[in-house]
Amino acid sequence: MTVIEFGPSYDSLNETALTETGGVLLGEAVHAEPPRLLLDLSGTRFIGSRFIELLVRAWKRLKQRGGTMALCGLQPFCSDVLHSTKLDTVWDCYPTRADGVTALADR
Repeated sequence: MTVIEFGPSYDSLNETALTETGGVLLGEAVHAEPPRLLLDLSGTRFIGSRFIELLVRAWKRLKQRGGTMALCGLQPFCSDVLHSTKLDTVWDCYPTRADGVTALADR
């Protein structure tokens, strides 16, 4: 399993940060062995549509490989965004990284 931690630089809509994030996230979705990603958003208070697009693209690539993706440490705004878009029904969300690691290790 691969854990990717997102920090406060994703609170802004910085195009450079999003481009770098996309490269890392999509690369891990293609190459992670086993194909399981846990995204730690405990340091991120804001996510926008472009970030969500990256999450969906990574998730689709993982699914093609028979893999899975989960999120952990969601801050209130991020949790609300995922809930309003119904994406919280697509990905498992865990309160802590430890909870997510334990859950994904059992798959």
